[in-house]
Amino acid sequence: MRKFNINVNGKTYAVEVEETTDGAISSVSAPVQIAAPKAAPAAAPIGKGEQVKSQMPGLVKKLCFANGTTVKAGDTIIILEAMKMDTSISAPVAGVITYATSEGSNIDSGAVLCTIA
Repeated sequence: MRKFNINVNGKTYAVEVEETTDGAISSVSAPVQIAAPKAAPAAAPIGKGEQVKSQMPGLVKKLCFANGTTVKAGDTIIILEAMKMDTSISAPVAGVITYATSEGSNIDSGAVLCTIA
């Protein structure tokens, strides 16, 4: 019996596979979910205001403004790449933007990307 940990959509499963002499698999045990190590929480941006959170995990491809820039509601403020597709994140409100991430960072779903105050 050989044991493997398999990660599927961020969840880790422990599985056991029995190998026969002819190379065919004779049995597979039911997968058991094991706890994955938790990622460190994202640092909260400094200041008060509307937090903009990521709705998906991905790569921060571009920050469209410099910290401290005044943005309008609807402006594209971040470009995320997920599954080889670019997604524009728009400002939900007008105000001064303070980023909590940087270009090239991998982020999780729900991570705070910036605040707009």
